[in-house]
Amino acid sequence: MKESKLSEVSGWLKGAVEIEGKKVKVVDEKALKDNISKVIFEAVFGDEETRAVARWLIFEAAQALGIRPASIHDFYLARGRGEAPLDFTVPAINLRMLAYDSARAVFRAAKKIEAGAFIFEIARSEIGYTDQRPSEYVSSVLAAAIKEGFRGPVFIQGDHFQASAKKFKADPEGEIKAIKELIEEAVVAGFYNIDIDTSTLVDISRSNLDEQQKLNYELTAEFTRFIREKQPAGVNISVGGEIGEVGERNSTEEDLEAFMNGFNRHKGDVAGVSKLSIQTGTHHGGVVLPDGTLAQVAIDFDVLRRLGELARKKYGLGGVVQHGASTLPDSAFHKFVEVKTCEVHLATAFQNLIIEHEAVPESLRQEMYEWLKVNAASERKPSDTEAQFLYKTRKKAVGPFKRHFWTLPEDSLKAIGESLEKQFSFLFDQLNIKGTREVIGRLVKAPEIHQPEPQAIKSSQKESVEGLSD
Repeated sequence: MKESKLSEVSGWLKGAVEIEGKKVKVVDEKALKDNISKVIFEAVFGDEETRAVARWLIFEAAQALGIRPASIHDFYLARGRGEAPLDFTVPAINLRMLAYDSARAVFRAAKKIEAGAFIFEIARSEIGYTDQRPSEYVSSVLAAAIKEGFRGPVFIQGDHFQASAKKFKADPEGEIKAIKELIEEAVVAGFYNIDIDTSTLVDISRSNLDEQQKLNYELTAEFTRFIREKQPAGVNISVGGEIGEVGERNSTEEDLEAFMNGFNRHKGDVAGVSKLSIQTGTHHGGVVLPDGTLAQVAIDFDVLRRLGELARKKYGLGGVVQHGASTLPDSAFHKFVEVKTCEVHLATAFQNLIIEHEAVPESLRQEMYEWLKVNAASERKPSDTEAQFLYKTRKKAVGPFKRHFWTLPEDSLKAIGESLEKQFSFLFDQLNIKGTREVIGRLVKAPEIHQPEPQAIKSSQKESVEGLSD
């Protein structure tokens, strides 16, 4: 790294850290907290060299404080063996907007209740349209942990590292290569939890269940072996599989058994998956009515209960995972705990809260919507009302308007953060993760891992995310 750039970036921390060789020593934590917001802003919006150095500095400072990216694999397998409690459900939170401020709200809510079982995640599709490469996402989360004084393992996950059925049909090797490149980039950045999703390639037209799941389990096994090759020493990355594409028919015990039996035959002698995502009746982002409101969705909680028990007892997994849950009614969330759901994925509601928040100027919202009318016009269906079109596509404006939101007035960001914290606190209560810091600390090891040099910044590819899940 260029010493001049390192001196410039570390200078923003005003004596909070000292650079010792290729490691960072924190000498004044208060000064670090006071100035970390400047560093993360430059890690996101600075020039290429500044971003690389700022991200390295955040990662290494977090390591020095005991804030370390970790895998939840061992905890989930302990659940499968009956050696860990089943009375809570782990929330996996997709931060599409204001990642730093949103993560701060998560950590504040977690610290109040001594929670340790929660995951930050971002999907392949979201990485593209939110303009957040893995190293930036990790930096935002770790900087937030530093700011809020959090300590312990931090679970950062690649959600829906998904195969596009359309791209796979046209160029299977190219699509496999693209997913492997993303996996490698994510692991280097600090993603030690990765959900592989090749459920898009399940062919339910085949009468034989093994044939239906064959491409799914073979590719999940191939990607799992690749992950094991790339994971750092001392880390068994938590790998998730998926047996039913969200929005399609509900999963069955037979689907799960066909996938797991095939996967276990093909994975070789490496550690396998720790959980499985299934379909129970939800849709990503919810079902949008003509007036822009969301339809009520009925989840089949009995599917979660039955398949979760099968996954644990027969295959030793942590259980099953529910996607597309954030827009469910408030009364639904405690039911995930009742049926012993392993993990639940939450995304769209937090995006909605931020975009619709009263602290966001109406002029900014309208500017986003006008941008969508031009740049997302091709996604508008003839049957869509204006409200439906804007609701379904506004996530595509997140990346182009990222800086607009990060640079909102401080009082606006504070108000949004307080609202997010309230929502996270509600969800954490419903999912019963109070006090889980102890069990996570006991079962999860987060080894000290260093990035000897700033990583080269990989620009956000403008790859098509058509058909990919969030």
